Amino acid sequence: MTVKSTARARKKAAPGVPDTLRATGKDAQPELVQLLTPEGERVEHPDFPLTVEPDELRALYRDLVLVRRFDAEATSLQRQGELGLWASLLGQEAAQVGSGRALRPGDYAFPTYREHGVAWCRDVDPLNLLGMFRGVNHGGWDPNEKNFHLYTIVIGAQTLHATGYAMGITKDGADDAVIAYFGDGASSQGDVNEAFTFASVYNAPVVFFCQNNQWAISEPTTTQTRIPLYRRASGFGFPGVRVDGNDVLACLAVTRWALEHARSGNGPVLVEAFTYRMGAHTTSDDPTRYRLAEETEAWKAKDPIARLRTLLEKEGLADEAFFASIDAESERLGLRVREGVRGMPDPDPTLIFDHVYAEPHALVDEERAGYVEYAASFEAGENL
Repeated sequence: MTVKSTARARKKAAPGVPDTLRATGKDAQPELVQLLTPEGERVEHPDFPLTVEPDELRALYRDLVLVRRFDAEATSLQRQGELGLWASLLGQEAAQVGSGRALRPGDYAFPTYREHGVAWCRDVDPLNLLGMFRGVNHGGWDPNEKNFHLYTIVIGAQTLHATGYAMGITKDGADDAVIAYFGDGASSQGDVNEAFTFASVYNAPVVFFCQNNQWAISEPTTTQTRIPLYRRASGFGFPGVRVDGNDVLACLAVTRWALEHARSGNGPVLVEAFTYRMGAHTTSDDPTRYRLAEETEAWKAKDPIARLRTLLEKEGLADEAFFASIDAESERLGLRVREGVRGMPDPDPTLIFDHVYAEPHALVDEERAGYVEYAASFEAGENL
């Protein structure tokens, strides 16, 4: 059987697009997919059923708590001068953990610079993330070992990388899918729209996961688009769905569906996780200059960790001993992160010259020698 005929066979067996996602008219407003309300009530959705065992719920709670603790520790370390910069995910834990846990081992994730929760789900050591923000490495993990690409700082560029990788999967005839993460601000970038075009035309098995945290640095989503972001997908010829980004169960269910839709030969899906950035865009940003405190307070009531804890307590699936054990584990993680970052050795500054070109280069050699001489002058006290 050829690759092309295999793709056709897979497409026939693929799950259909839910009826609630087919509407594309001006007034079409598919509901926000939600399986766990802000009050901790478990609800069902006809198009996205989800069965989770008690152990899975407790594991998701653990993920959320530890990811938040790691993020908070990194923010503190930056404020103490231990990191050059940090992009916090506070408030977006459910979107990242839910989607991250939906991935199969063979699936490949392309992150921005904020997907610390997805990195956690792909078993990337948090200290490797912090090494990049401390300036001692360029990533620190093997992308092909973790199926988690290095962080991309250029806004939206990773969506093109993801689409190309997904097109390669199709040519290989593999049963895997790709997920590309980006924010609401990046949806306005040309790279993202080009990725949509190529993914649609080539029927690439890629899920575009947009974390709409309401603010592209200081610009609200309302200044970027006249329609909900998930509806942009229809213009490129593939389905889009908006999910409650603070509901870890809904994010898990919708992303599983989207990945299966893509891997089955049906092409891309756009998932808009409707969430909120509770902190600053990065530690160099001051959100109090452009948004109201009342807005942030309203979103606190939708906290992803609190609602899952409420469900666990209501259903009798976790006791105080369980929650205490998670808190103790988070303290140990915080300590490991603090000690690990402070103990990172500074890299040799001359390493920056080593991989400018694949082969030796006269100008680079001259610049390296000049830098070495300049640095040595400090040791000799000439420039003090």
